[in-house]
Parts: sequence; C-alpha cells; structure tokens
Amino acid sequence: MKKVDLILSSFMNWEQIIVQFRNFLKLEKSLSANSISAYETDVRKFVTYLEIKELAITPNQVKLKDLKNFIEWINELGLHARSQSRIISGLKSFFKFLLLDNQIETDPSGLLESPKIGRKLPEVLSIIEIDKIIAAIDLSAPEGQRNKAIIETLYSCGLRVSELVNLKITNLFFDEGFIKVIGKGSKERLVPIGSKAIKEIELYFNDRNLLPNVDKASQNIVFLNRRGKQLTRVMIFTIIKRLVEKAQIKKTISPHTFRHSFATHLIDGGADLRAVQEMLGHESIITTEIYTHLDREYLRDAIIRFHPRAL
Repeated sequence: MKKVDLILSSFMNWEQIIVQFRNFLKLEKSLSANSISAYETDVRKFVTYLEIKELAITPNQVKLKDLKNFIEWINELGLHARSQSRIISGLKSFFKFLLLDNQIETDPSGLLESPKIGRKLPEVLSIIEIDKIIAAIDLSAPEGQRNKAIIETLYSCGLRVSELVNLKITNLFFDEGFIKVIGKGSKERLVPIGSKAIKEIELYFNDRNLLPNVDKASQNIVFLNRRGKQLTRVMIFTIIKRLVEKAQIKKTISPHTFRHSFATHLIDGGADLRAVQEMLGHESIITTEIYTHLDREYLRDAIIRFHPRAL
C-alpha cells in the first residue's frame, strides 16, 4: 500500500474513534457541549500534527514518544505552558477512553508530562499587556505613530523582526487584506493583516511622507528612521524595551515575544494549527492528497475569527 493510502486510512480511523469519544463524553460523562468541543479540539490538534508530519499512525499505534514529539512541536510554535497543559489533559482523557473501551492495552499518555525542552518557555503577552505597551507610546512624538504601527504589525501578523524591518511598500496588499513577507531562506509567504494594523500603518504613512530626505535604498521600505533610512533590528529591540519599561511590565520582552503571543492567542482561540504554522512561516506544510494546500481565504478567515485585534 502506498504511503499516502496508509495515511488516508489512518486518518479515517481517527475520525471514527473521535466520533466514539464524543459520544462517550456526551452519554457516559454527561459533559456540556463546550467541554466536549474542547476535548475534541485537543485531540484534533494532535491529528493535525500527524497530518503535517505525514505519520500514518492510528490511535492504537500511538507511543509515548509520539506524544512527546507533538508537545515539543507545539512548544516551538510558541504555545503557552498553560495551553500545553490543557492539551495534554485532553489527550490523557482520550487515551483513557480507549483503554476503558478495550481499544488499547496500555495508555501511551500515562507518563506524559509538561515538556522539559531544556530552555525556558517563551514569554507570552496578554491582550491587556499589549494594550498597555501601545498606551505607553507618545503619539505627539515624531516617531510615535510609526512605533504604534510597528507594534500592531508585529502582533497582528506574527512577523520575525528581520521580516518587519525588510517589509516593502510594494508588498502591502491592503485591499486584499494581505502582506507579502520575505522569511528565512528568502522564502516568500502571504500573511493576513487585520484592519487595526492596516489603519495604523496608513496613519504612519502620513508622517513618513513628510520626511525631508528618504534614502534612495530605503524608498520601498515601510518603516524608516528620522533620517529616512531603514530601521535596524537593534532599533526595534530598543523601541520595544523602552515601551515595556514605560508600561511597567516586568516580563523579558523582545520583538519575538509578539510573534509568540500572536501564535498563542490564535491557537488558544481555536485556530487550526496548520493555518498558524503557515502564517508563521515555519517549515512548509507539504501538499499531499490528504488535504489541499491552505488558500488565502482560509488563512484570512483564521485571523478574522480568532485574532483579538483582527477587526
């Protein structure tokens, strides 16, 4: 049997057992619709991971190492520790059901614990903390509106700092609700951008257009310093450090923190892992016969439905 057929067969098996699990939670456990949906969502996150990694594993073939690899993967996406714990709890309930239903002989999640990756989990800002940082911006200062647009763009699009400083005016497609980003390895990707970030960038352009001298090499760059030159990575770090201090937030914050917060808030809100992975520009999702490649409207829908500042 071809690999793609094996993968398709395994995912059909997952769908059948998830339906059984749902019925168990409803009829045996008498859980509410919201609780049942939450448990199912946790299990489907693991199934999505198997899809992305092209692993033809059925529920009764899952090993502890598969679950650990999955938890490490969502950790690398930037998912907060509390969210990881909730997903682990959902998976434990699923495999406990399989054990009770005699579909497995041993529970692979029995020894599953919160991940110990060897490095501190990334800080994640709450929506309130992001609002505090933005409120700390002095809009009367010449660079005030620019800095507000920078923060909104980092958070609304989940950009790396290098992607932000290299963002080009010709890669802004506001009418369509997208920006084109040049990521690692010069790979291009389209990222949805919310109306809030669009508004702040357009307001910043009013100030940008008043700059006396724009460096020829920087004419197509979105964010410029007061001398009309492209901002550096170090300058973005400095801007954020000053704003965080002014907002009296004690966490260790960097431009990357907004990227982690972007991913965490989307996933916590219920966005599909594949959509978040695509928007972050992590390793490419391989197009197979299992599912069609994510299209623009699918990604934009994820932003509109699940990002706190989409509208």
